[in-house]
Amino acid sequence: MAQRAFISFDYDNDARLKDLLIGQSKHSDSPFVIHDWSLKEPSSDWKARARRQIRASGLVIVLCGTRMSTATGVAIELAIAQEEDVPYFLLAGYSQDSTRPATAKPGDKLYDWTWDNLKALVGGAR
Repeated sequence: MAQRAFISFDYDNDARLKDLLIGQSKHSDSPFVIHDWSLKEPSSDWKARARRQIRASGLVIVLCGTRMSTATGVAIELAIAQEEDVPYFLLAGYSQDSTRPATAKPGDKLYDWTWDNLKALVGGAR
C-alpha cells in the first residue's frame, strides 16, 4: 500500500517542483501518494490546517529549492512535522544550489532527487 505524503515547498519559487513530484507519485510503481493540500491563498488558520494534514500523512517530503532561508512557511511546516513526530526527509529540488530550511536539524541530510533515491527514502532508507 502506498504511503501518504505531505509535500512542503516554497510556493512562491518552487511550485513547479511540486508538480514534478506529484507526477512521479502517479507512476505505477510509486510507493507514495500525494494529496495536494497546497494552500493557494493564505488564511488565518493555515498552521492548524497544515498540522492536521501533516498528522494525517505518514511522511513529509520537503522539496528544497534555492531560497529556503526565506521560505517561512516551509520552516513552519517542517517544525510541525518535528513536533508531531512525523517522519520527513529533505529532497534537493535542483542538482545545484538547493538549500535547507531554517528549521532543519543539523543532522538532516539533503538527498539527491532521483527516482531510485525517492523510492528508497519513502521506504525508510534515511
